[in-house]
Amino acid sequence: MIAMQYNFPLPADYDMAIIDRRIREKGPLLDNLPGLKFKAYLTARKGDAITGSRQNFYSPFYVWQQEEGLSDFVCGPSFLALTENFGRPQINTWIAWHAETSADIRRAKFATREVVAIDTETSLAELRANETEAAAQAIPNGEALASVAAFEPTHWTLVRFRLLAEPPKDPARSGLQTYNVGHLSLPGVA
Repeated sequence: MIAMQYNFPLPADYDMAIIDRRIREKGPLLDNLPGLKFKAYLTARKGDAITGSRQNFYSPFYVWQQEEGLSDFVCGPSFLALTENFGRPQINTWIAWHAETSADIRRAKFATREVVAIDTETSLAELRANETEAAAQAIPNGEALASVAAFEPTHWTLVRFRLLAEPPKDPARSGLQTYNVGHLSLPGVA
């Protein structure tokens, strides 16, 4: 599996209702998209007391079952329409060590994403085992409705992503970006 996210920072005075409307209109179009495990349509608003964001963002996060789905999407009409409106973003991708969703994933209202540099002295095998275990335990422990641990070996970063029903206890923690979930595109949507 591959995790993917692009990020559109928006001006402080940007009318985020435009993004909310776009998510309502466009979000369901990717329900049942072949190869997609899920897509979380994420926003953050500057000054939002719940998310603690310092900036406005539109930052969708995807988990793909296989790379063909990612490639088909990025080369297809939906992504082209996005780039025509917002420009072509840098797409961050991570190889998933663990990506799990709960049966209650549709209850997700918030998300957190933490990107951490992997130190050159870190044992990758130990890191993988620890992060996989933490991600796997987040769902049965009731911490998350979806949990992803993944890495990328170009800049050597780790991503921890969680979908949540309730806001995190410390949304403004250093290194943590908290988002609102506007829509989830999932397989099996009627």
